Amino acid sequence: MQMTTDHASVDAAAPLTPDLVTPDSFSVATFNVNGIRAARRRGFDRWLSSRAPDVVALQELRCPASEVGEFPGYYASFDVGSIPGRNGVAVLTKAPPAAVRTWVTHPPRSRGLAEFASHGRYLEVDLADRPVTVACLYLPKGGLPAHLQSPGSLREPPDGGLKHARKQRFLAAFARELDRNRLAALRDGREFLLVGDLNIAHTHYDVTNWRAARTMDGFLPEDREWFGSILGARKLVDVVRRSQGDQPGPLTWWSWAGASFAKNVGWRVDHQLATPGLAREVKDAVVDKEASPQERLSDHAPLVVTYAASPLPPHTTTRDG
Repeated sequence: MQMTTDHASVDAAAPLTPDLVTPDSFSVATFNVNGIRAARRRGFDRWLSSRAPDVVALQELRCPASEVGEFPGYYASFDVGSIPGRNGVAVLTKAPPAAVRTWVTHPPRSRGLAEFASHGRYLEVDLADRPVTVACLYLPKGGLPAHLQSPGSLREPPDGGLKHARKQRFLAAFARELDRNRLAALRDGREFLLVGDLNIAHTHYDVTNWRAARTMDGFLPEDREWFGSILGARKLVDVVRRSQGDQPGPLTWWSWAGASFAKNVGWRVDHQLATPGLAREVKDAVVDKEASPQERLSDHAPLVVTYAASPLPPHTTTRDG
């Protein structure tokens, strides 16, 4: 079974077998693959087969729908977006999803997100075997505000802060949309889990050289303030930080250049943010960093969190998919 539109697809792979369902826990991985075709050439399928998470959220597919491919043992839901070679998100599940929503099939309601709706940045899946909605986000990378830009100090020519303003528009609008979606899931009897590459490091524990990073996109005061605003005891919990405590790392991104990877000089920009009920069920959180630069699958590494959670109760509902 395969259903396809210009932007979104649900692909059914191998039939689900009973031994694929763990009754008392499930694992969720989020991974910016920086191009699924390139990641597969580097060994992504070996990692997927070996690690075998129950749910896998992918960002930056960077290919047309016809070239996403199949993932044996998984049902793939994806939105590749409308910009050739850019963006694209997917969620892989071992059981067929109960519902799938993209910003193409379910346009965002918050003013300010319309310009991003066809770009392949957001995908929501209601799990069929757990009372959980998993939302996969690839948040736009921004730029510096105009007052921090100077010729010769940037990789790209100064733009007067246009990319910075674009990201801030997205952040403001997405915060409202996120509240709606989180509350909608809770009304349906589901926990809500936002995962993906948020292109923001929240605290100084999340960046190796945090003092220098204070004037860099992704660690600007306004970025960090926004990140803090979507967290809270009644909102979302950064499950990795709660699990790891106030200590450096774990990092999820390292530059391709130089010895950053070998020296573990990088950022934590890949996140799993859960509603409090699900956050209390975290059993383990790890980053699958490769052993050597030659083995890297992407400039990011997979973040894998294991949750203890009961199977789907009979009263749980789902929004139309």
